[in-house]
Amino acid sequence: MTVARTLLALAFCITAGAVSAEPTRTALPPTIAIIIDDMGHSLAEGKRLANLDQPLTLAFLPYRRHTDSLARLAHKQHKEIMLHAPMANTRNYGLGPGGLTPDMDEQSMVTTLRRALQSIPHVQGVNNHMGSLLTQQLQPMDWVMKELFRYPVYFIDSRTIASSVAGDVAAAYRIPTMTRDVFLDHEQTEEFIDRQFKLLIKRARENGSAIGIGHPHKVTVDYLEKHLPTLDEQGIAIATVSGLWAMRNGNREMFAEGEKQAIRPAFAKKD
Repeated sequence: MTVARTLLALAFCITAGAVSAEPTRTALPPTIAIIIDDMGHSLAEGKRLANLDQPLTLAFLPYRRHTDSLARLAHKQHKEIMLHAPMANTRNYGLGPGGLTPDMDEQSMVTTLRRALQSIPHVQGVNNHMGSLLTQQLQPMDWVMKELFRYPVYFIDSRTIASSVAGDVAAAYRIPTMTRDVFLDHEQTEEFIDRQFKLLIKRARENGSAIGIGHPHKVTVDYLEKHLPTLDEQGIAIATVSGLWAMRNGNREMFAEGEKQAIRPAFAKKD
């Protein structure tokens, strides 16, 4: 039912937008988008997320054991797919394959990013995995965004550190971009997730929309299975990231047809 509400809201938004931009802002319910990071490791929780009725956005780490199969399943279940691009952090945590680090030159960084994009079936956007070190650095972010600008993808700044410049550089390259508002589950208890989920809804009520980021922990998936179906009765809509971007931008398309270079799939089985 949440999906139906969201689709009706979007349909109304498109119709109203043809007449006036003002009704669009007043008629739509507060709307949230939820990104689930770190997809590709857990098959069981990944399947549960892919099979939820609501239009979640799932961010996949490149080259993980279940990334390809889960991304294909999620796409079939009408979820939106992102690359969760590993970026260097201030605590020296390992990045795994596809990581972007400050010691890379431009060609190495671009090649690594491009191959990671190509490895994710049906990819429509990118956000940073960790990145508290790299997203503060202007030169690497310039290289990243110059590459992303070539493709029909948006960028979400996970904002793992307040001094991130990633979103600003993306905007300078005219890449559709937004920023995470709330982390849902950096403490893995139902009580904490409930508090953060309510904060996400509060932000959406205050600002019209808000973006939350969670992870495929069992406690998180259990919570979402239970609470996402209650959004309708709270007067809250849920959308994919691209749907939320459209609502914030007068329902215009992110990219004109033929404007961007298609991402050539690689390292993945055919549908």
